[in-house]
Amino acid sequence: MALSEKVVTPIDHLALIGNFLPRKCGLATYTTDTFTALKGRFPDLKIDVYAMDDHPGRYDYPAEVTASIPDQDRLAYIEAARAIERSGAQALWVQHEYGIYGGPAGEHILALLDRVSIPVIVTLHTILEKPSADERRVLEGLLRRATKIVVMAERGREILERVYSAKPRSIVMIPHGVPDRAFVDPETLKARFGWQGRKTLLTFGLLAPNKGIETMIDALPAIAAEHPDVLYAVLGATHPNLVAHEGEAYRERLKTLAEEHGVAGHVEFIDAFLEHDDLIDYLQAADIYVTPYNNPAQITSGTLSYAVGVGKAVVSTPYVHATEILADGHGVLVDFGDSAAFAREINGLLGSDRNRINLSERAYARGQTMIWPRLAEVAMGEIAEMVATKPRRLAPKVRLTPLKPDIAAVERMSDSTGMLQHSIYSVPDRRHGYCIDDNVRALMLMTAIDTLDEGVRDKWMTVYASFIQYAWNPDKRRFRNFMNFDRTWCEDFGSEDSNGRTIWALGVTARRSTLAKHRDWAVRLFDETASLAFELGSPRAQAFAMLGAAAMLGAHPGHELALNILERFSNDLLALVEEARRPEWEWFEIVLAYDNARLPEALIRAGMMLGREDLLKCGLSTLSWIVAQQTSPEGRFRAIGTESFGRAYEEPLPFDQQPLEAQATIDACSAAFRATGDSRWVEEAQRAYRWYLGQNDLDLPLATAQDGGCFDGLMPTGLNRNQGAESILALQLASCAISGLSKRVESVAGPERAVA
Repeated sequence: MALSEKVVTPIDHLALIGNFLPRKCGLATYTTDTFTALKGRFPDLKIDVYAMDDHPGRYDYPAEVTASIPDQDRLAYIEAARAIERSGAQALWVQHEYGIYGGPAGEHILALLDRVSIPVIVTLHTILEKPSADERRVLEGLLRRATKIVVMAERGREILERVYSAKPRSIVMIPHGVPDRAFVDPETLKARFGWQGRKTLLTFGLLAPNKGIETMIDALPAIAAEHPDVLYAVLGATHPNLVAHEGEAYRERLKTLAEEHGVAGHVEFIDAFLEHDDLIDYLQAADIYVTPYNNPAQITSGTLSYAVGVGKAVVSTPYVHATEILADGHGVLVDFGDSAAFAREINGLLGSDRNRINLSERAYARGQTMIWPRLAEVAMGEIAEMVATKPRRLAPKVRLTPLKPDIAAVERMSDSTGMLQHSIYSVPDRRHGYCIDDNVRALMLMTAIDTLDEGVRDKWMTVYASFIQYAWNPDKRRFRNFMNFDRTWCEDFGSEDSNGRTIWALGVTARRSTLAKHRDWAVRLFDETASLAFELGSPRAQAFAMLGAAAMLGAHPGHELALNILERFSNDLLALVEEARRPEWEWFEIVLAYDNARLPEALIRAGMMLGREDLLKCGLSTLSWIVAQQTSPEGRFRAIGTESFGRAYEEPLPFDQQPLEAQATIDACSAAFRATGDSRWVEEAQRAYRWYLGQNDLDLPLATAQDGGCFDGLMPTGLNRNQGAESILALQLASCAISGLSKRVESVAGPERAVA
């Protein structure tokens, strides 16, 4: 079948991931050959190569490599995913082999695939019939993410369907590519390698015990007895992992074995990793290619494919790839470890030029069906099909009306002790017990819902207040945080953030509670405990304490302790901004973290309470900056993803997005509107609120309007469908804040001018 003169494809831009030359391994050769074949067959195709890098800085990659990915750096995979998304590539082709990607069983590649939206095709170079738990998990992750899976043998298809329940329609068999070389007489090339006058057997590949070289050395005495001019060339460098473990000890053991058998003069060890063309020359100069591998499950052997491609008579053990490619008289198969059978079959071929040449010609004919240009066409056809059938993502219609506060989900997560931390989907998970962080948020929520039945409010405020009161450890002068389900504490004192949040909740309760008994309790406990704030070093913990102090001053103007907290930490936050500031970085720290908007909110509320314009100015400018960081290119709210945390002076990453960030932004924008009257802050608050309703990167609502629940976040793979306390409370507090903001807008502008 002749190659078409002109190939038309709708694909003009492709991303390719795998090892790449000059890295010395078979997969690097394969990926490089794939790239070369694609460019040769489709000259106008743009291919971005992302090379997996086991030793960053060691390889001098060619210009064809767009970027390298340090294999143990999970964040580098995520950065690569972002680069692929920005590049405009229409599809991603991944070469998968265990051992080249980082994490357990190479799971880091899943982090990359989870963060690209384009169709993915994956070529599997190893398919394990008996995988470990991690190996199964990773391969199943690949199967879920890939639109097409390429196998190089039909046995691979069978294993995927039987062992991994892969969908048959997603699997395509494309054999290992081979170079398009002329069929030549080995005698014309032997002089180049000093093999003239020798009947030459060749095994090629990285030297390792699984290659079965011992079997061939055991067979050589019988072969040499009939053919004294025989030479067995073992071509290939020792596998790098073996070198790292024992140096060249394995190669030396093989040489010793040859000496013991009296065939050292019939074995040549060629310690080299060859460039592509040199390897083909060696193959063409050999009379017989031998693969004595001892792994029956080996699905793919690039060297076997190359040998068939140039028309070698092959004698091989019956591993999976060999049984398929050498079937129907295209090669000779012998049992694993059967040295006598190897000797018998090789002697037969060396003793009959006619039989050997006939076998070589049959192999060459099969090889011509596997040349790289043909396979490039087949692969591009599959890629074009999956791109053409990619479903268009249509954004669903989003309900934009703010939800009314609803404590049904809060009550579901609460008992007589307090509010439980976590859930599995919507069912509370008692194994993780309680924490003060959630109970102080729940207490603030009870003070925020204007329409709540007073009996219900009294009941739950008392429960949450009791939890907080019991958490106070006077010996350590700190609040404990985590409590087991059996009401035993997990620690003597909690984190700085949990202590700061508790001070915040006490101040809010003192100001907003509708019942005097709860206000009185909150003031008393604030007075007793809030001085711990002066020992807090975390900027966020300090900001939480400032919010509590501002609320306390609203309830009790001139409250000395609250005033001291505001004044000291306000100045500290100003100093942090000054220290961390860069032309493109208007923030308190050199990194982004969680609950970001609480920092500018604390300055804005402090500025209003203290009458300080410098605090307001800094609070508003830093809020403007963080709002810009939280806005996607489409103009939607994009919560700072947890993967962004701890990256110095780096722009934020989009996942995983947490409900807490949207709530903090709404509260901060509400404070900014109160301070300035600028309607811009109302619009920003509403943008953040609509994130809960489905105006987000995934067009998926997090709020479950029917019961007041909220999913735990946006993952690159979709919703985190658990509904923990933090997420539920974030939604409900956000609903209260947006409702209060709307009322303030109406009071300023009048109903006819209010922002919807």
